Amino acid sequence: MSIKVRYFASLKEAIGRSEDNLELAGLVTVSDVWRSANPDKTLPENSLAAVNMDYVELTGIVMDGDEVAFFPPVTGG
Repeated sequence: MSIKVRYFASLKEAIGRSEDNLELAGLVTVSDVWRSANPDKTLPENSLAAVNMDYVELTGIVMDGDEVAFFPPVTGG
């Protein structure tokens, strides 16, 4: 299946790119997408994820054609 991955704010800066296109097989979670795209990096705690612009848990299932986005933890002030 084909999945588009997007990174925002400090995650984009830390990874050094704004998006990836992945080809994955089988049942895939949001967490699996992160590990496949960034095998040498740990997703920072409290990061947010969205599938097709809807916030989801990292255990959420990703389908063919989905767009998965990762956002750094947000603080208010």
